[in-house]
Amino acid sequence: MIKGLYTSASGMIPHIKRQEASANNIANAGTPGFKKDIVFTRELSRAEARMQPRKSDWVQPMINDVYTDYAPGIFERTGNPLDLAIEGDGFFTLESEDGATLLTRAGSFTVDADGFLAFPGGLLAIGEGGPIEVGNGKVSVSVTGEVEVDGMAVARVVPRTVADLDQLEKIGSSMFAVPDGVELIDVEKTHIRQGFLEASNVDIVREMIDMIASYRAYEANARGVQAQDQSLNHLFGRVASKS
Repeated sequence: MIKGLYTSASGMIPHIKRQEASANNIANAGTPGFKKDIVFTRELSRAEARMQPRKSDWVQPMINDVYTDYAPGIFERTGNPLDLAIEGDGFFTLESEDGATLLTRAGSFTVDADGFLAFPGGLLAIGEGGPIEVGNGKVSVSVTGEVEVDGMAVARVVPRTVADLDQLEKIGSSMFAVPDGVELIDVEKTHIRQGFLEASNVDIVREMIDMIASYRAYEANARGVQAQDQSLNHLFGRVASKS
């Protein structure tokens, strides 16, 4: 019976994580460039169990990992010349004030007080040769990433990525931090779409269905814990009455 309590209780934990992930996904459904999270849960295989010995013969360790789904979202036309979207792989490169490198698929740029192309919050957009200075002129970006101001070429936007996307750290605002020592790779086979933004890749209907299914499963496990707890109380009561 104690084993049953453990099984039911441990079965509730993954559903709590799923609820948290789905709630965050839904909250960011309207955030440009947002990439949804997916909770993956499975029982350890026998080989993995040998590497992580069980404390008893009935403990069933679980793996609960949150993965980021980097599938692209649909493009939404804005008509703003400073809004850019990447058609293909890769990210826009940003640089923080302390020199840290960040990546994003949200191309909602502005021009800062110094005339540089920037991301909301003051992060500089980094092109092929460094920060992109556009001043107060008319900005035009070609499908190959060439940036022109009043008809004169000033820079080139080159989407970048890393060899293993799992190395990226999600930090909010549709941005990912690049850990120290991780090399950025230029992605050439892409197109830049000016006047468009990439929407979130969250499917709200799918998320709502997953939340309902996860909640029902959580409820079932909770009822199992409650039923077994009542049985234990009844058992203890009978033992106490006979002593």
